[in-house]
Amino acid sequence: MILEAAMLQVKQGRESEFEKTFKQASAIISSMKGYVNHTLHKCMEAQGKYLLLVNWETLEDHTVGFRQSQDYQEWKRLLHHFYDPFPVVEHFEHVDLAERSV
Repeated sequence: MILEAAMLQVKQGRESEFEKTFKQASAIISSMKGYVNHTLHKCMEAQGKYLLLVNWETLEDHTVGFRQSQDYQEWKRLLHHFYDPFPVVEHFEHVDLAERSV
């Protein structure tokens, strides 16, 4: 499983509208092949700052399947005008820290 992490800076005064629109856009991402789940977190220290975490089955499910889909165009239309600056999106894989017997 791959974790997509995006720090979102929403334009001042647009937070409520963003959150409402994000609920609508959530239906788009959650319908995509390889999508597992997602959460949106609002920063307590910085106004307008959000952290989006999305779990995907594979990296390609996000970078190709979602981003090159027609549905992504609607996602962009709904959300991208809220951001300033445009978010940096990074991908992470799980590190197994379990102790193993030799």
